[in-house]
Amino acid sequence: MGRKGEQFAGLTVALVTPFKDGAVDESALRALVDFHVEQGTDCVSPVGTTGESPTLTHAEHEQIISLVCKQAAGRIKVMAGTGSNSTAEAIRLTKFAQDAGATGALIVAPYYNKPTQEGFYQHFKAIAQVVDIPIVLYNIPGRTAKNMEPETIARIAEFPNVVAVKESTGMMDQASQVLSLSDLTVLSGDDSLTLPLMALGGSGVVSVVGNIVPQDVKAMIKAFNTGDIAGAQQWHTKLFPLCRDMLGLSTNPIPIKTAVELLGRGSAELRLPMTPLDEAQRGALSNTLKEYGLL
Repeated sequence: MGRKGEQFAGLTVALVTPFKDGAVDESALRALVDFHVEQGTDCVSPVGTTGESPTLTHAEHEQIISLVCKQAAGRIKVMAGTGSNSTAEAIRLTKFAQDAGATGALIVAPYYNKPTQEGFYQHFKAIAQVVDIPIVLYNIPGRTAKNMEPETIARIAEFPNVVAVKESTGMMDQASQVLSLSDLTVLSGDDSLTLPLMALGGSGVVSVVGNIVPQDVKAMIKAFNTGDIAGAQQWHTKLFPLCRDMLGLSTNPIPIKTAVELLGRGSAELRLPMTPLDEAQRGALSNTLKEYGLL
């Protein structure tokens, strides 16, 4: 069965948002986009979880989407984060991303207000019916406090412009059910599960660790897609300690922003309530980067 969202197969990097003295660092953000063009990253996803979207103002959210789309200039795909727990706000942001030239919109399940399954369906129906841009659903119950069940995702998938799902439940059974019930492209939302998910029929990843080693993540995906399973397994094993630290040492994006700084590629500046790694955590991350061969 052909899948709807294969334009988003491969590596999408969930971009960090660089800050400088509390403000969005536009020059650093442009440099990030250029870096991923040079590295061969397939797509970038600004203003998602890794981009600290919860602490961005509405104006900053639009500023970042607009800047990334302009800097991409057709050289790399842009999957803009446009989700909200307010349906009206999600519609507004998705329309903005469409007008800004984004390739697609990554729309997280409404968080905190914990809709019913019918509420999830009506939320995405309202968005899908007023935009033409391809929509990637983002199901991350660890952040939103409520799972979008596979049957609900399959209902939402009936809208022509809903093309993929970022699967961040950590449940292989859920991913398998989505794959069997729908023709959505399934993308891993957890770096350490990319290879297992592709073995089930997934098509790639929206990656955190891709911020620092995009070519290695791409190499794993390519190895799997070309039938080199042993090679893909070797890449998975090599990448695993990095993937573990990015989500295990502290809350995302604290570790990845610290890694960016340790590698001399940008600032680790965060916005409250995100706080820096302590010295022990920073030391552990530094050791992982050294063992990987990055430091």
